[in-house]
Amino acid sequence: MQNVKTAISMQKALFEQAEELAHTMKVSRSRLFVLALQEYIERRKNRELLTRINAAYEEPDDATEKKLRRAARRRHRRLVEGEW
Repeated sequence: MQNVKTAISMQKALFEQAEELAHTMKVSRSRLFVLALQEYIERRKNRELLTRINAAYEEPDDATEKKLRRAARRRHRRLVEGEW
């Protein structure tokens, strides 16, 4: 994988916190920034996925889905009947 150098600007207080954390974690500042950005991107992807899943469940069920759900409930009832 090819690396790319970049320069960023940030508040001094944030830089100092990053410097301290990198030292505590025994990683370079560059590595710390890479780890933080990777985690941020992953969390953002997960939030977007959750948003799409929630949107899909907001749509009302069509007749076929309702019929399948009722059949699944009946099957489940028969399977667990007498186990309680």
